Amino acid sequence: MQSQLILQLFLSTGMVGATVLIHLAGLAVLIALMRFHGDRMLSSQAMFNQLVAIIGVAFGLFALHTIEIWTYALVYDLLHATPDFESALYFSTVTYATIGYGDLTLTKPWRILGAIEGTNGVILLGWSTAFFVSVVTRMRTVENEWLKGPDIKI
Repeated sequence: MQSQLILQLFLSTGMVGATVLIHLAGLAVLIALMRFHGDRMLSSQAMFNQLVAIIGVAFGLFALHTIEIWTYALVYDLLHATPDFESALYFSTVTYATIGYGDLTLTKPWRILGAIEGTNGVILLGWSTAFFVSVVTRMRTVENEWLKGPDIKI
């Protein structure tokens, strides 16, 4: 019993570490892509380019969360903590997003892993929300600076 608890805690810690690294790497890629295409934000089609960038960031964040959810689902399936992979993916999705319907649960030896996934999901979703708000705010700042024009001092 005690060894199962320790195993769950070690596995949970590893999963949290892996998903945080996946998320960090994904955000770094999104930032790099935005910097690479940053000059387009000041072009004559700035509004259109900003909309494309916002949509791209939103889909990028969704892709990151999908990878993280699937990673947990693969672990549940490998541990036989759910009846099949579809159940593992469903459980992981509702747990990560903290919906928690309760219609499907993990086998008793792996329940703590599921609970920690929920906490991990909340933190990563919050991180994505903060990132998304920051991106939109920065675009609005760039747009406002562009609309003001150059400072001319006489």
